Amino acid sequence: MPVIDNAIYVEGRRTRDPQSLDETYEVLRERNGTAWIGLYRPGAAELDSVAQEFGLHPLAVHDALAGHQRSKLERYGDTLFVVVRPARYLDAQEVVEFGELHIFVGAGFVVTIRHAESPRLANVRQRMEAQPELLALGPEAILYAILDDVVDEYGPVVAGLENDIDEIEDELFGRHPSVSRRIYDLLREVIGFQRAVHPLDEMLGALLRGSQKYHVDIEVQRGLRDVLDHVVRIAERADSFRVLLQNALIVDATLVSQQQSEQTRRLSETSLAQNEELKKISSWAAILLAPTIIGTVYGMNFDVMPELHWALGYPLAIAAMVVMGAGLYAIFKRKRWL
Repeated sequence: MPVIDNAIYVEGRRTRDPQSLDETYEVLRERNGTAWIGLYRPGAAELDSVAQEFGLHPLAVHDALAGHQRSKLERYGDTLFVVVRPARYLDAQEVVEFGELHIFVGAGFVVTIRHAESPRLANVRQRMEAQPELLALGPEAILYAILDDVVDEYGPVVAGLENDIDEIEDELFGRHPSVSRRIYDLLREVIGFQRAVHPLDEMLGALLRGSQKYHVDIEVQRGLRDVLDHVVRIAERADSFRVLLQNALIVDATLVSQQQSEQTRRLSETSLAQNEELKKISSWAAILLAPTIIGTVYGMNFDVMPELHWALGYPLAIAAMVVMGAGLYAIFKRKRWL
């Protein structure tokens, strides 16, 4: 059912619960009260009906039907069109889930259009019906109550983000393997939250500036100022979260770079040590190669080798081995291979 709740209020009290939009229009004309119509994902027929009855601007109706709008406030004559993005934080997934709420406010009517499961405005309606003196102040009071509820729901989002940022700070220097991805994902959620919160500052300011012109009750103005104060504080917190996470990304990149440099240094040291060992092995192999060659030649035992018959042949061969080995040792020692 597109129509979630539909009531007529006279002097702040719920007097009728029409069963259809057409009945709402008839009763409103008779009693001259305030109609509060709650719609959930309405079709073109329902929106066209409301638009014709209350004279809503076609551009605003098109936006409300299409959805996927950013937070904004637009005035078409005496009618306000407000879009807000309610939010809640899903701690297990570390995701900010955004809703979308469109509100038409005019003389004698408020039309709320939800495009997501949240926010559920039943609680707002119950609180307002429990305060008939506030509800009697007109459609602007209903708008104030809705904005106040949306901003109050931002509180748990801020708390959830803050808690996860504290966890990230602990993981950052503990070099948790998934911390980089977690920082990036959380930064994306914070930026989305900023986009929902920041426009409210200007929107509430515009409502307050137009309060005198459109004769908004002083109590509603005070309520809007209180909501504005909350929005400013939440926006500041969101901005600080973004700065913290951006700094965390920089620190993480620095730590990763340092770790890679340390690994490179260790590999270089290992390579140098291996080179030194290789030099020693090569040097000793070369030193041993000289007597091996001589011994190999003599081991062939050819009679035609004249030095075999010399009295000094054997001592000279041994001496040549020693001299060649000593000479190679001296050369490698001077080159610091040994």
